[in-house]
Amino acid sequence: MPDRLAFRLNGEAVEIDDDTSSLLDVLRDIFSLRSAKDGCSPQGQCGCCTVWVDGRPRVACVTPARRVAGRAVTTLEGVAPDIRTRFAEAFVDAGASQCGFCTPGILMRVIPLADRRGEVPDEAVRSALAAHLCRCTGWQTILEAVGAARTTGATRNERDPLLTAWRAQVEGPAFQSSGVREVLGDAGFAVDTAPDGALVALSDRGRVSVGKGLAAARRGLEQAPGRRSGRPLSYPLEVPEGDWALTLQTTWVEPAYLEIDASWCRPGGTPASPLANGGAFGGKRRSPVGAEARALADERGQAVVELWTREEVVRRGPKRPPVAAAVAADGTGVLRVARTGGSPDLTPFVAAVGAAAPGLRVEEVPTVGPPVSPDLRSAGFAEAAVLLAVLGARAQGAGPADGVAVTGSAGGRARVAIGPKGAVVVEVWAGEVLDETVLRSYCIGAVHQALGWVRSEGVAVDEGGVVQDLTVRSFGILSARDMPPVEVRIHPSDLAPVNGSDAVFAATAAVAWLADGLLPRWPTRRGVR
Repeated sequence: MPDRLAFRLNGEAVEIDDDTSSLLDVLRDIFSLRSAKDGCSPQGQCGCCTVWVDGRPRVACVTPARRVAGRAVTTLEGVAPDIRTRFAEAFVDAGASQCGFCTPGILMRVIPLADRRGEVPDEAVRSALAAHLCRCTGWQTILEAVGAARTTGATRNERDPLLTAWRAQVEGPAFQSSGVREVLGDAGFAVDTAPDGALVALSDRGRVSVGKGLAAARRGLEQAPGRRSGRPLSYPLEVPEGDWALTLQTTWVEPAYLEIDASWCRPGGTPASPLANGGAFGGKRRSPVGAEARALADERGQAVVELWTREEVVRRGPKRPPVAAAVAADGTGVLRVARTGGSPDLTPFVAAVGAAAPGLRVEEVPTVGPPVSPDLRSAGFAEAAVLLAVLGARAQGAGPADGVAVTGSAGGRARVAIGPKGAVVVEVWAGEVLDETVLRSYCIGAVHQALGWVRSEGVAVDEGGVVQDLTVRSFGILSARDMPPVEVRIHPSDLAPVNGSDAVFAATAAVAWLADGLLPRWPTRRGVR
């Protein structure tokens, strides 16, 4: 018989079998506590599963349950309701949560820090957030929410939930809601909505382990955490020969959505969407995880939750297609794009380039590597728009502080400037604003993602085309400490609402490249601090 393990959970004495499970699996499998999310286990690098052990934040996925014997464990569900609500409302009011997957873990990190008496410097909050990864918000709104949460009884901005969801849909574009429920972890993610008693199927390296609960599925898979390879980034495409005004090579870039591919299905049923509360930047548009859940449910004759490990997401999930571009001063030139086996048709990518830069001829180049997708954020359009925007800025003698302007594929416009100390100023025209908080949040998130794309993001791929960097920390996503301040100026209009953040994304990439001296390869600052 296994040993028994006793501890206190959210103020109550509990006792379970000690079967070597992680604390995260115990919280989710045995006690059905859903606020702690699994974004990378057993890597322990994304922070989504943060809980308190004896009042101190701890990452649950790398904490063996036996380590909490005789101790007090608190999840977000066990935080005092008034504190929990105050912080959740502050996050809603600041636009500090979009998909919401990372937010409960972040709350468990910042509540002990920001609920003290007296002021807590932003730098201390930034340092605390180093243990977390957020892909959506760009960090600044999180810092603002933590500051606002220190003030009790503050007047809230009354907002129309229909308009907030509408603006999020326009910017996504996918259904997204960001109220108190979503901030607290109740956003309807597939693994959280599966029926009790459903089998769990965990996929890694093409193998599938099915068990009664995630812990059992893990044991059947003998999963090992991914690693950072230390290999240099590769650039699979060569720049066309010739005398060009501007050239650019990019590498493999991981979309890095935090909610791993997951779905569940009953026999003969309709699989749960892997998108849940957000669009995953286009990375899950063609995810096969729903079909896999349906096939397993039909085979087993009962409901099955199918989910991938983080490592499987990195291996099987689509990357932003690498390009090699060469452009003349008149905007004509060649843009080569990598097409890998098993990838979807790149016709939408080619069309997007043509819409942004009709003078660029697109060449699809068969390449060995991971799957790529034309669905990822503004793929094709952003690359072409950046090239033309930089050419235009150079022709006008404009520098980073003067700003670079881009009109997005949906008609939204943005001008982005970078000051001498790195601060970013965004102006955006996106039709009827609908909800200023949501639009601002998306614009700051677009700045964050664009700066990372140009300056730090990429994953190593070996000669056989296999991704080698499998940890979330190896993707090069900018941390809270590395993110510059962003000012967003929204220009209201009576015109129909259109996407504005994608124009911000392209304009930020262009001005960041200009600020970095138009180095011919991205990322421009990999490994530089």
